[in-house]
Parts: sequence; structure tokens; C-alpha cells
Amino acid sequence: MAVYFDHRIEAPESTDVPSQLTWHAAFPVLAVASSRAAAGGTVDLYLQQGEHVESCHLERPHQPTVLHWHPTKPVLAVGWENGEVVLLTHPSGDQTVLPSTHAACIALLEWSSSGSRLVTGDQFGALAVWKVDARGRLQGNYLVKHEYNNPLTCCIFRPASPGDDVAMLARASVSGDESALDMFSWKGAPLKMGPQEGLAFYVSTADGKVHSVDEHCKTSTLLSVDGEIKNLFYLEKREALAVITETMMLSQYSLGPEGGAQEFLKVKLSSKSGQNVDIVWTDNSLLITAAGEQVIRLWDLERDDNYVLALDETLGFERGEMINCVSYCAGKQLLTAGTNLGRIAMWRMVVQPGSRGGDTKTQWKLQTPTEIGGNVTCLQWGSSLNLLAANNSNTALILWEHVMSAHFSQQVAAVQLTPTHLSVTQFATGVHLALQSDIHIKGVCVTKDSVTVWSGKQVTVYELSGTALRNTGSFPCDSHVVAVHGENLYTVEPNRVQIRTPQGTVKQLLTFSKAEGNPILLSVCQSYLVVGTDTAHIRVFDLSRRDAKAHCNAKNLAEQIANLGGLRSVKCNANGSQISILISQVNGRPDHKVYFYDVEMDTVTHFDFFIGRPSSGIAQLEESERQQFQVTELSGRCPVSHFWDECEPRLFVCETMSVGSESSSTSFFDMVDVSVVTLFCTQEHGLLLQDCYPKPAGLQALLALDVPYYYFSCKPGERDPGLTEGSATTSAPQYQTQPPRGGPAQFPHMVSRRPLRDFVGLENCEKSTRDAMLNFSFYLTIGDMDEAFKAIKLIKSKAVWENMARMCVKTRRLDVARVCLGNMGNARAAKALKEAEAEPEPEAQVAMLAIQLGMLEDAEKLYKSCQRYDLLNIFYQASGQWQKALETAEVYDRIHLRTTSYSYAKYLESMGDKTLAITYYENSDTHKVEVPRMLQDDTLSLEVYVSKMKDKNIYKWWAQYLESQSDMDSALRFYECAQDYLSLVRVHCYMGNIQKASEIANDTGDRAASYHLARHYEGHDDIKQAVHFYTRAQAYNNAIRLCKENGLDDQLMNLALLSNPEDMMEAACYYEEKGTHMDRAVALYHKAGYVSKALELAFATQQFSALQMIAEDLNENSDPALLARCSDFFITHSQYEKAVELLVAAKKYHQALELCVAQNLTITEELAERMTVTDSKDLSEEARKELLERIADCCMRQGNYHLATKKYTQAGNKLKAMRALLKSGDTEKIVFFANVCRQKELFIMAANYLQSLDWRKNPEILKTIIGFYTKGRAPDLLAGFYEACAQVEIDDYQNYEKALDALTEAAKCLSKTKDSSTGQQEVRLAKLQHKITLIKKFVHARRLYVEDAGEAVRLCEGLLEEPDLDPAVRIGDAFGFLVEHHCQQGNFQMAYRKLEELQKLLPMQNIRYYISQSSLEALKKEMGELMDRGDNRHSVKDDDEVEEDLNVS
Repeated sequence: MAVYFDHRIEAPESTDVPSQLTWHAAFPVLAVASSRAAAGGTVDLYLQQGEHVESCHLERPHQPTVLHWHPTKPVLAVGWENGEVVLLTHPSGDQTVLPSTHAACIALLEWSSSGSRLVTGDQFGALAVWKVDARGRLQGNYLVKHEYNNPLTCCIFRPASPGDDVAMLARASVSGDESALDMFSWKGAPLKMGPQEGLAFYVSTADGKVHSVDEHCKTSTLLSVDGEIKNLFYLEKREALAVITETMMLSQYSLGPEGGAQEFLKVKLSSKSGQNVDIVWTDNSLLITAAGEQVIRLWDLERDDNYVLALDETLGFERGEMINCVSYCAGKQLLTAGTNLGRIAMWRMVVQPGSRGGDTKTQWKLQTPTEIGGNVTCLQWGSSLNLLAANNSNTALILWEHVMSAHFSQQVAAVQLTPTHLSVTQFATGVHLALQSDIHIKGVCVTKDSVTVWSGKQVTVYELSGTALRNTGSFPCDSHVVAVHGENLYTVEPNRVQIRTPQGTVKQLLTFSKAEGNPILLSVCQSYLVVGTDTAHIRVFDLSRRDAKAHCNAKNLAEQIANLGGLRSVKCNANGSQISILISQVNGRPDHKVYFYDVEMDTVTHFDFFIGRPSSGIAQLEESERQQFQVTELSGRCPVSHFWDECEPRLFVCETMSVGSESSSTSFFDMVDVSVVTLFCTQEHGLLLQDCYPKPAGLQALLALDVPYYYFSCKPGERDPGLTEGSATTSAPQYQTQPPRGGPAQFPHMVSRRPLRDFVGLENCEKSTRDAMLNFSFYLTIGDMDEAFKAIKLIKSKAVWENMARMCVKTRRLDVARVCLGNMGNARAAKALKEAEAEPEPEAQVAMLAIQLGMLEDAEKLYKSCQRYDLLNIFYQASGQWQKALETAEVYDRIHLRTTSYSYAKYLESMGDKTLAITYYENSDTHKVEVPRMLQDDTLSLEVYVSKMKDKNIYKWWAQYLESQSDMDSALRFYECAQDYLSLVRVHCYMGNIQKASEIANDTGDRAASYHLARHYEGHDDIKQAVHFYTRAQAYNNAIRLCKENGLDDQLMNLALLSNPEDMMEAACYYEEKGTHMDRAVALYHKAGYVSKALELAFATQQFSALQMIAEDLNENSDPALLARCSDFFITHSQYEKAVELLVAAKKYHQALELCVAQNLTITEELAERMTVTDSKDLSEEARKELLERIADCCMRQGNYHLATKKYTQAGNKLKAMRALLKSGDTEKIVFFANVCRQKELFIMAANYLQSLDWRKNPEILKTIIGFYTKGRAPDLLAGFYEACAQVEIDDYQNYEKALDALTEAAKCLSKTKDSSTGQQEVRLAKLQHKITLIKKFVHARRLYVEDAGEAVRLCEGLLEEPDLDPAVRIGDAFGFLVEHHCQQGNFQMAYRKLEELQKLLPMQNIRYYISQSSLEALKKEMGELMDRGDNRHSVKDDDEVEEDLNVS
């Protein structure tokens, strides 16, 4: 809470009642204009405490009409009644009179946003624009003058359009930004800067016109309205102009880019007629008016909303009090209003947590009024200090906000109520005192014997004696901070602290060096004084002796703390070992950390409330769930105030607020998100979190911590409703030192106290118990359970143990909780806790403990933290929070949604709310049973509900109810609605309507209805109808029974076939016993699954057609004897294929195979598979292989080689399998089979087969042949294959080179062959080597021919002399070589002779095969007739050869 100090202006005696007030926007300077009817008027300037600036005094024989400050410079423009305009400069008092321009009363003065332009206007409509330099000095005559011929009323400048920020570009250029440098460089494009200020403006006249004046001072009419214009406002967000006329008509115009204006809104503002209306316009488009009413009116133009704010009599306002004027402070978000009874009302804008801009009216909170007397006619906020000036019709007052002073020490608390009043409470005696001082109180300090107050200029000391306060001393002192210890006062002045007596006598000086700075902060705790300086040094002094002694050396915190801007607060603990510090950062913002200086260790550590953890070096928090749970509540916060317990040096408390509210709230006392954090601080364990809880509602600020209480200041009437031990006892006597005029005053209690968490129920305990509880809490915090129990083992109070149990909920120590519950004797809670141990989540177990202790909010948080929404749902139900239970079930626990709805419906039913109960019974889908039960006593409501629901089950229930009431017709109607055909038939049968019942049963086909009707017909001996309806009901056994009993054999067969096997069996037995229709008996036995019985009966009665039908259903699972018997039957009737199948099913495979061979039946793959025995129990392995081979042999005879291969393979005879596969000619499978079996014989067989193929054209086959011979280890066969390859190359292609390579490989293979007995292998190898030698010679001769033809011919002729040349080198090829040579040499005679010689050696062959066509043509050309005769001689042979070839082919 804040109080407002009011300072009357020190006006000169010559001045009269103030008429106008105006603040400078930046400087704390107030201009006041005063009017005197006879002697003219004056203008004076005053400072923030009302001091008159004598040098700045204006006096004229005329009245001042307009005052307007320069926006940045301390220059005031004053307009006078005679048209004079004067510029007054502060503080020099220089006066500049503008050149005479106006001849009438000045009506308006307006500065541009930066002050470079001044607009003046008078009542005759003359308007002038003046240019002013950067120092606020006038530059020459006016720039332009316009005559509008009507009185001017308002003027506003239009804001400039955004352009390049020159300062930002300059900073970027210095940092090296090339693009920014280019913008400044002459080489680049010219810098496009928007105007530094808007020079265009709008001016209104009394005839309702608004004129626009652009930056070049050219004027044009913008718009026109009806009536005189009273105010102009510019809506920057909408780029619109708002106009208010004297009749309170509000019009809004959108401004186009070309200068036009378009009206888009026009509304009449509410106002009391005949009154001067005070109108305020805020930056967030809020229009506020005061017109001498009991309310102020607000219009939100952005949201198109309006509302009113009224005064509250409970806060001190009177009934009928009128509001004359308003003013709004954007910096404080404070709206002020002045009343006719001399009060200033203040509304603070408070955004509640979770508020999403709903009802704006609720966001304004009315504060306690400030009384200044008189009739407040004018209010104005101003200056950077947010000062408020008020005119109460007598004088002007300056009010400035002061956060209320409060202090607590030694069980005495003092809280400031007004600038001069204190509320003093002595908690030890319960005495409440009121203190009225003669000075404005800026600070207060109390001890158990005294109250000290100071104003910054004077210090006054009051002695507490019983129920009275006695002034014991008062002395002038400029100290802004004072501390008290015993009989000594401590005040500050530059570079020292003064120790004074209560009368002001200085007893001792504590000096500080220049480096240590000037003392600015003082704090006393027990016998220790801590001093903080403006250079961030701290010093501690011991006050326990006669003179103060230094407790430690000065500590420079700037060396230890980075980004330190200044000290905000310093506090010392009870034994002087720890100093806590709050600081401001360099940028002026408060730091998020609390720093701790350990005096003995000379170390600085901190606790960071932004992350919720201490520094790593001071304390290692227990990484348990308890600490993690609590630390998360500390993050994102900032410390505001801090205190040490006056007796316990370990206990520290800090008040924190969320970082978001830090910037959004202007007053700490109005913040809503504030938490109180308690820590233990020791050298050994560092900082340990003891407790954290939100500040209770109704309390304002933490004053102190004095175990077992926290002490808070509070507003009157807003104490925390949950506190039973709030402030000093309400019935305590109240006293006041100086009753003010007007009678005795009753000052409210301003201090409230709240017990620490560990001391709830122990507020009045003795010191030993208090110490024990503190030790217990400390040891429990550090996790030392042994020491914790030692600390409290002698405490027998149940309240103590209950408090400890509650602590266990916070710390999640269930082991400790069990001991506490035992000491409390709470068996029910102990049992519930033991049962909760079955839950896997520790939080769920702790939540049950919290429930048993009545800590329902904690239980709710715990269930949510472990996401046990099922248990949370049960908790909500048990605590009667049904809406939360339903919401939880809807979102998180849908599996129990219907159960929750059912439970809520039962609850509503018990509460008598049947209408809502029906809704939740329906949601739980139990309404079909529960609603009729609930409404059974209210027949009329039940009938309405049944008709409304249109539910078949409910219809049926209602029909049954009506039937029980003998209302058969209504029952039938509702049975029909429910489509309950059984009940319809039953009731119709009961009523004798058999025909109607039959129609229902036939039409609907309902089995139950048909069965009931069949029973009815059977009871009345109508067998035919009974059988019919038994059949429709599919009750075939009953129908069969009636047919047997009544000889209905024809119907019996059909019914038996529709029924189950048991009924078929009974019918078959019936036919068999009767001896007729044996075919039916066989069919029924077969259909019922009694195949053997059916076969026996079929054989016995020679039912061959039936026998064949039965045989089709036989399989391997049938009786072998039956299968054999049936097979014989089919063999007899020449149905061999069916007989084979039955023999196979009977596992008589040999007989089946013999039958196949005898009757030449084709063995299919399916039949072969069925004959392939896989179970060793049926045949031995040898017999199975024999059977498989016989099957394969049969398949071979039938030409099914693939199946034969498969069976041979299954029999293990892979050679036969390969032979079968070779017969099939499937090359791909042959190759695959050989590769899979990997046997030498199979490789050789496959290779031999592949030689029969055209391997010359398929290289893959050639490779496979070679590979198979190689894998089959048959080098002799491979050699033979190579010889064959060589011969092919010679015969077909005359390619002796490839033939030579092949023979070489053959020789290699033969060399690897082992000849065990005879020497044939050597002979064969020798022949092969000889053949290779001959071919080599021939190949050599052909190659040598190019180089030495003669030698080549000689070698060839030598080869012809070899006796066994022909097998190796064909004679024709050798002669052909010679013929070709002689033809090329032109020796055709020799060539012909060689040709004749070749013909003689090969008389049966065509010699042209060996000689090229070109050589033959050359011979024929040269030899002529000889060649022709030779051709004729051999023509017959040629024809024979062709004929022979044709025959061969």
C-alpha cells in the first residue's frame, strides 16, 4: 500500500487562487497560473515539494489563458488574454515575447512532438506557426499565418510516419555494418529518413470545422461537424481522428493517404447537462469523462465498450459525493478523480491472473482516498517522477507517492497509515496504539521501548511506556535512513555513520574511506549493525559493547558479483555470521538472486530465484522428489524483501514475486503472485529450502520473521480470512497519542501474523519446545532423521505430532509419517496409509496421508503430479466436488466416466434432485433400470419419462408393470412399442386371441413367440400347428417328438435333417425299428456321422446308391475295415479309381499300386503323395523305400519322369532319379539336380547328357560340361570331350589354333588319370602328344608363311610324308595350303598337279571344300579344259554325295 505526501505550493502573497496547472513532461516543475479579477494574473513555477522558483515569475495586467510546456526543454509557453505569447525559461527566468501577431485572447498553444514548431491561435481565428531551435529559442518571425475567421478551439499534431532510425544506424556503422555505412556514404543512395517529428497538424474552429495543415504549412478543410468542437484526439493504431463536440457527440473519422476523412462511427456520450466536462484521452484509446456526477464514464474505443466507475462508501467516501475532474497516469496505470468534498479517488488497473481481457470494469481497483480539503477542480499528473498536482479551489498541492513505511522488531510493529499517522502494535502485551506525528513520515524504526520516525529532514523519537507514547527527542537530520539499537540511533551522512542519542547528540562516528563510499543502507539485528554503501561495500559492526566495533573488514561486493549496479537492501542474521544482500543490475533492473556473504569464510554465494536453485558452491540440495517438487515452485521469480529471524541465526525468509508481475505492476503491494520462501542457511549445509507458500490473500507485505510467526502488513478490513491468529487480539485496548480534531479516531489493525508451517498449533509453546521444533525442522530438511527424532522425542503433544505429520506430506517422508500417526493415535489414518502402499506411485501414497490429515489441496496436487486421475476422481467424489470429478473423468479418466456419472446420479437422487439425476443416469447408461426404479412411486412422472425416452427396454419394463396391474390393453400397446413379440403372443394366448398370436408369430418369425405358441397348440392337441410353430422356433427335437408320437413319417425326415445329430440318430433308429424307409435310415445315420452303422445297414439292405454316396465321404480317418470293404465293392463294380483311393485311405499301398499297374491307372502327383508314407509306424524304412521305388517305376512306365525323379529321390536312389530326369530332357532340372546331389556319377551322367546338346552354340553348356566332368573327377572323359572339341574346330572351322588348345587341355587331363593295370592310358597319351606335335607343325607352317613362304611349303610337304597325318591334320587342308601357295605364286601347273594328287588321295570327297573359291577360279581361268574335265569326272560323285547327305539327313 502507498500513501501520498501532499505539499502546498509556497505561493507568493501577491498571488490569488490558482486557475491553471501544468507539469513539464520530463522535469519536476509545475506551472501555476493565478487570476485576479482586478489586478490581472500571474504565472509561477514550483518544484516537487512546492518550493517557489522566485526567478520564474510572470505578472501581467491581463489574465493568463493557456499554459503549455516545451516537450523536452524547460520552456513554458504562456498565452494571455490580450493576445500576448511569452516563452518563460526555467530556471533562469528568461522571458521571450513573441512578435505581436494576435489581437484577441489566446485560445491555443501547441508544441510539435520534438518542440521544433509552436502553434498559436486566438479567439478571432488567427493561427501562426513559429519555428524554435534545438535549445528552445524562437527563430525569427512566424513561418506562416492563417485566418480562419472563427474562434480556434483545439489543435493536435499528427505523429510522423516511421522512418530510418538515425541513432540506430550510427551505432550499426560504428560496429562495422557495411550496409549502414553505405547508407551514410555519399556514394550510396540518399538516406531515406522519416521526419524526426510530425509537422502536420489539425486545428478545429468553433463553427465545427477541422482544418488540416501539412508540413509545408498549407491548410485545407478536412471535415465538418454540427456544433462547436470541444476536443480532438488522434487514434494512432487506427490512423483515425476522434472529434467531440460541446453536445458530447463523438465522431470518428478514418484518414486517407490523400488527406481525406471518412466518418465510420458516431455516438452520443452520456453526460450531465449544464456542467463543464473534464475529458481525458489515454494512449490505449480509452476516453474518460467526469461531469460533476457520482461516477466517471469510460469508453474503450478499440473494443467498442463503455462502463462507469463509482465511489465506494466503505472506503471513506460520502453519499452524494460528486466527481469534478479526472487525470490518468500511464506510468502507474492509475486513474485519479477529484471530488467536491476535497478527496482524491484513485483506481489502479489490476490484471488478475488468468484474466483474458473480459469485463474491463473488474480490472480497476478503487484505493483508499487521499483528503486535501476544499473542492478539487483540477488534477494533473506529470514529470518523470509521476507527480500529481491538485487544485482545491484554495491553493495548489503537489502529491507524490510514498510506499508506506513499516517496521517490526522485538514484538513491536509499526505501520504507516497516512503521511503523519502510524499504527503501533505491541504483540507481547496486546496493546494497540495510534501515533500522530508533526512531520511527514518517510521511515520508521521500532524497538521494544521506542518508536523512531524521520522525514529526511528531521528525526523524532517516541518512548513506549505502557499504553502511551511520549516524545523523548527530536532533532534535524538529513539522513534518509535510520537504525536503532537500544538507546542509540544510527544515521548516515557522506562517508560516515553517526551514532546519536535520542536527542541527536553524536556519540561516535563510524568513518568510511572514499573507496568504501557513502553509507546508504542500515540494518540492525540483535547486536549487529550492517552498513551498505553506494560503492557496493558492506561493513558489519558489533554493538554489544559500549562503543561499536568492526566485526569484519569491509567487503567489496563488486569484485564478487558480476553486473552489479547497486545495493537494494542488506540484512544481518542474529549472530552476525551471514549477510543477505539484494542488488540492482547495471541496467537498473532488480537481480533475481539473493546473495549471502559468509563473514567468517569471507565468501559470497547466492540463491537464484529465476531457476529456483542455489549456486553450486554453497549447498547441494537433496535430489529427492521433495526438493524437486518445491524447487519447481520457485523458478521464474525475483526477490522483493528479505529478513532474518531475530533469534535463530539459521532461519532466513524472502518474499518473491513472479518475473512477469515484476514489470506489469507499479506497486509491489498490489501484486497478486507473491510467494514467501523460508530457507535454512549454514556454513556446513549451505542453503536448504524449508518452506514455500503463496502469500495469503488480504495480506500486503512481509514485515519480519520471529519464530513462531511471520508478520505481514495488511489493509484495513482485508485480513486473511484463514488466519485465526491474525493480528493483535481484536479485543485488545486501543489508544492514540493525540486525538485529531473532530473526535476520537479508531485506527484499524494493520499487522497480521501467520504461524510457520512447523508451528501450527504450537504458537504459544515455551522456548524449549520452540527450539526443539526448529532443530527438528532443520534436521529433517537436511535428511538427518536420527537427529530429528532426538530433537522432539520428549514432546508429547498430539498437535506437535500432527504438525509433523503434515510436514511429512510436504517432505514426502512416509516412514516418518507412520511414527507420527502412531503417536497421534490415529488408527484410521494409519490403516488407510498402509492400504495405500499398494499404489506404485509414492505421490499417491502421500496423497492418502494428506487426505487423512485434511490437507485436501495438497492431496489434489499430488494426484495430479503423478497423473493418477482415477484416484483424483475418487477423491473429488468423496469430497463432494462432483463437477471436478466429472471434468477429470471426461478429460483424463474416461474409463470411469460412466461410473462417475452413475455415482453422481445416486448422489443427486439422495439429495432429492431427481431431474438432474435422470440426466446422469442416462449419461452412465443405467437409466433403463435406475430411472424406473427411482420413479416407481411417481407413476405419472414415470409414464411421461417412458413416453419421452422411446426406449424398447423401458417400454418393456413399463408394459410388464401394466400387465401386473391387469391393464392388458395398455400392456399390449407398450409390448408392441418394445417389439417384445413373446410377451405379445403370451398375452394374446392368455386372452384367447390365438388367431392374433399366430399372425404375430408368422409375421415376425420370432423364435421365442413361435415356441410359446407351439406349446399352446400342443397343449390343445393341435399337433399340426404345434409341429409348424416348433419348426419356426427351430425347436426341432420337440417337432420330431410329436411326429414320432403321431406317425408323421414324411415330416419326420425333413425335420431330422434340419436338426442336430442326436435328433437324426433318433429318427434313424425310429425308421430302422419300424422296418420301412430303410433308405431314410441309412441317409440319417450317414448325416448324423454314424458312417459304420450306415454302411452296415446299406450292405445289409443292398442300398448301393446310398453306399456310393457314403463312400465319397470316407477318408484316412475312417475305419480301415470299412474302407477295405468299400474298395472291394468298387473293384467288383469296376470303379477302380475310387477303389484305389479307398485302398490308399486304408493304407493298403501295395494293393493300390498293384491295382494301378494291373488296370493301367495313371498315378497323379496327389495320389503319389498320399501313397508316400511318412509315419514310420506304418512301414519300416526299407519297405517304405521299396514302395517309393515301385511307385517311381510305375511312373517311369507311364512316362511321368518328373514324378518318378521325385519318388526315386525320396527313396534315396539318386542314380535312378537322374536317369528318370535324363529321360525327361529337362536340362535346367538336370543341372540343378546334379549340383544339389553333388555325386560323381550324377555329374558324369549330366555331363554326358549335356554333350548331346548343341554345346557348340551355347558357351554356358560348354562350361557346365567341363565343370561337371571336373567335379565328377573323370579326367579321361574330360580329355575325350576336349578331343571332340578339337575335332569340331578342325572339321567345321579349320581352326587348328583352338584345336591345339583343346588338345593341350586334353593332354593335361590324361596326364592326371591313373592307369591301374594296362598301359592303354600311356598309349592314348602318346597318340595325343603325336597329334599335338603334328598340329603344332601345321600351325607353325601357316604362321611362318607370311615371313618365309618357301620354308612353310617345305614344312607342309614334310607333313604330307608323315604316315599317320590324317587323324591330326586333314590331308586336304595340307594340300589346300600348297595349292593356295602355288596359285599365289602363279605356278598354276604345280597347283593343278597338287590338286590332282589330292583327288587321287581323296577320291570320295569334294576337294573344293579345302581350297578357296578365288584360287579355284584362278586355276580354272588358267587351266581351262583340264579343269572342266576334272569337274565333269567328279560331278556324279558330287551328286552321290549330295544324295547321301540327303539320305542321312
